[in-house]
Amino acid sequence: MKFVTNNRIMISMWLLVITLGIFTFGLGIIEANDPNGSATYTDSIDGLKYAVNFTWTLVGAFLVFSMQSGFAFLGGFLRQKNMLGYMAHCFIDSTFGAVVFYIFGFALMFGGSKLVPGLEYGNSFIGWDGFFLSGRSYDVQTIMFWLFQMVFATKTVSIIAGAVAERMKFVPYIIYSFMMCGLIYPIYGHWVWGGGWLSALPIGAGVKDFAGCACVHTIGGIMAFVGAWILGPRKGKYNPDGTPNAIPGHNLVYVVIGTLVLAFGWFGFNAGSTLAATDLRISVVATNTFIAAATGASIMLFVQWALTGYIDVPFICNGALAGLVAITAPCAYVAPWSAAVIGLLSGLIMRGALWLVEVVFKVDDPLGAVAVHAANGIWGMLAIGIFADGTYQGVNGLIMGSGWQLLAQFIGTIVAIAWAFAWGAAIFFALKYTMGLRVSELTEHEGVDIHIHGSPCYPVEEEFLTPLTGEAAIDLEQEREQQSLLEEALSKDREREKIYSEKLGRWVYARIKTEKNKTK
Repeated sequence: MKFVTNNRIMISMWLLVITLGIFTFGLGIIEANDPNGSATYTDSIDGLKYAVNFTWTLVGAFLVFSMQSGFAFLGGFLRQKNMLGYMAHCFIDSTFGAVVFYIFGFALMFGGSKLVPGLEYGNSFIGWDGFFLSGRSYDVQTIMFWLFQMVFATKTVSIIAGAVAERMKFVPYIIYSFMMCGLIYPIYGHWVWGGGWLSALPIGAGVKDFAGCACVHTIGGIMAFVGAWILGPRKGKYNPDGTPNAIPGHNLVYVVIGTLVLAFGWFGFNAGSTLAATDLRISVVATNTFIAAATGASIMLFVQWALTGYIDVPFICNGALAGLVAITAPCAYVAPWSAAVIGLLSGLIMRGALWLVEVVFKVDDPLGAVAVHAANGIWGMLAIGIFADGTYQGVNGLIMGSGWQLLAQFIGTIVAIAWAFAWGAAIFFALKYTMGLRVSELTEHEGVDIHIHGSPCYPVEEEFLTPLTGEAAIDLEQEREQQSLLEEALSKDREREKIYSEKLGRWVYARIKTEKNKTK
């Protein structure tokens, strides 16, 4: 009955969306601004400049979209039995999350900004124009702008996927994705990028976040922290005395590939945020992006080598990602030497945050998302107030003798942390005490791939597993038959109960402890 009711609710919601879509489709045809570009493009020099900038922004959007494959490859940090579940989260963020952003997230974020046609209505706290990209927002400029902003939204929501991997139910994750792409990210984004109150603070140049240290990484990273904290650690992560255990991933090749794909896409993430190829500052932005990633990776190379005696490739990869996150906001406002310092410190911050999250807070974050995104999103925001040299948009930091921009950045960062933490606590506690957040113990043990998605990510073909020959030969069929008979015999023993053994890592039939045994 509960299943049928839930299905009816979902069907009703989608019928409502379709009805609204049909209505707004008709409205879009009637009130469209410039749906084919004929009124926007001209053969003049100014028209050609606009076409170049238009194309540059679209290329940036394509690069940022490709980053989702990088996120998916980072699933190599996980055990293979849960890889499909993690990739499903990443994929649904890029599709379902994009639909939510299309329906109303974009309107709440940029309505009233007047950055492009069809976004006239809104105030300093929320926008309300551009729903469904219909009416006046049915315009080539607005739709180009939507595509670029959509890929940012879908990257923000995916940050949490690695922090809650291997143990979160799928339906609660969809609800989280809906809320993130529809409300949490767009409203804070409106305050900074949509002409909202944070961007208009009469302190320094207002809150600056060029490509998303706060809007994307701090919001996503804090949500990841809250989600992983409320969800609880994976089985076997912590010993009874509270000390953490390492749970090795299944494929570090994927991790390296994912890091390289993300780094490449980050050129679109940061340099594309100029929204103009005629803004030659893109060379500085792109170079700063690379330098920060390189120094973040380099510092982790030597730190881990000194601490462990090994060249720790996963830490080097996370060091590069930490540098990329930290430079996301200041990339346009700082000189290359500052980018090197920011990247170097980002690696150390990431390393310290990993220890803080795992050892002190005892929050299980399989991919290190909190340390990479939240910690370095905060650091990147503050770095603007320290290193901005006044050469771009008149933003000056401490090195130029002004502390006002640092104060503005601090306010914007605190608001981002509070906003994400409040929403995260409300959503995840509500889900935990209603439908539940966590999969069953059996599902977690055997893997979410089989139980939730109906198939392992890496199916094993038994005909390719050749038994050993000679004296060491094993009859696999006979082995299974004997195991089955043993399990059946034990299950009929009333003095035994089926429990999961942490020590053996599997289900066993153990004797029930009697009162007599307990007193002994």
